[in-house]
Amino acid sequence: MRHRLFIPAATALLFALAACTQDELAGDNRLPEGEYPVVIRATGLSVEATPLAAPSTRAAVDGDWQGVTSVALKMGDAVKEYTVTASTDFKSATLSRENDPYYWTSRDPITVSAWCPFDKADITQMPAVKVAEDQSKLADFQNSDFISAENRKVEFNNPTLEFTHRTARVTIELKPGTGFTSVAGAMVSLVSLSADNGNPTAIKTYNASGNTYEALTAPQTVAAGKPFVKVELGGGTFYFRPQNNVVLEAGNRYSYTVKVNATGLTLEGCTIGSWVDGGGESGAAEDLGYIYDSNTNTYTVYNADGLLAWNEAAQKDRSINCTLTADIDLTGKDWTPIGTNFYNSYTGTFDGGGHTIKGLTVTTNDQYVGLFGRLGKAGTVKNVVMEGVQITSNHSLGYAGGVAGFSWGGTIENCSVSGSVSGTVSVGGVVGIQWEASITGCSSSATVKGMV
Repeated sequence: MRHRLFIPAATALLFALAACTQDELAGDNRLPEGEYPVVIRATGLSVEATPLAAPSTRAAVDGDWQGVTSVALKMGDAVKEYTVTASTDFKSATLSRENDPYYWTSRDPITVSAWCPFDKADITQMPAVKVAEDQSKLADFQNSDFISAENRKVEFNNPTLEFTHRTARVTIELKPGTGFTSVAGAMVSLVSLSADNGNPTAIKTYNASGNTYEALTAPQTVAAGKPFVKVELGGGTFYFRPQNNVVLEAGNRYSYTVKVNATGLTLEGCTIGSWVDGGGESGAAEDLGYIYDSNTNTYTVYNADGLLAWNEAAQKDRSINCTLTADIDLTGKDWTPIGTNFYNSYTGTFDGGGHTIKGLTVTTNDQYVGLFGRLGKAGTVKNVVMEGVQITSNHSLGYAGGVAGFSWGGTIENCSVSGSVSGTVSVGGVVGIQWEASITGCSSSATVKGMV
């Protein structure tokens, strides 16, 4: 009886050994074909502790897996669509495929890539990052995010794949400065961006909360001196231009705190770091006060520093145009009149846009004095209010005017002057003297004094 009992026990042990999987018996980590589907746990995306958006509208850009429904998963030369199932806290997700999934063929690590979004018509290629031009709506902001995990090793016993953002995130916090009590209702854009891969050169930002605005961009470098942040507020347009190159790297967040002043933008602080909080690396920048368009040879000026920069450039090239987009206060600033003799008269177009230049003060021994010293043929000054000028020429043959000391064939339109103008030969509130020139729609309440 004991012998009969022992045989079934031995047989059961043999059956148990036979039932073991092939990988438990083989020494080369091979697994039976078609029995172990590849299921991966997706992590990353820098989960935020405090959501900015309502839970029902959250997406990958908000730092979690809610709203992501599928990804393209590549193994070798093959690419398949995998379903994304977010965890209950949305901090991770499961990547799986019900029909025709990939299978583990051994316990050895596999190399995979994954990305979202993807083109279902051509799922084999990871698309270039191309963001929306208008991200002012939440959905367009969120849909501009691209996530990926590229050429990552995935372990059999811990199949985890960490995703990162392929876009850069820019956050602008506005604060009211001199001349503004509120920045509510501002329109904020990023400009001077790269057009690579069909991307927009300017992006309207999303008003994330309060006075905070955000946008996603393709990785790129915004060159120093180029306008980067554009703020439209109270009928004025203001620009922030970085002093150093801004290198927008994928997965980083660039946070700028900017004060809006009537004379332009000033940078209060800058941090560069992780997707969530901006990190702690400090940055420095300044607003130069102008934009130069080489195609039209025009400076667009919106503060005193910008007007002084145009003045410096116009001393060398007196055909450079200038357009004002804000009132300018030159109180306490040194000004060099443009055009000092017959051979270097100003020949460009200066359009004040109806704005005011306040506090222009010049005392000099030069012969021609004013906002412009000498205005030449083709030279035009229009639509500017000169308020509180203090202009003096001590030259023995001094020509002085609030707009120009001498206009030889130039055009002056719709200008007004207040303050005081003093010279020795020909003096006027708007222009000291003009020859074969045009002056229309102008007025002056300035005190005028001639010494001869």
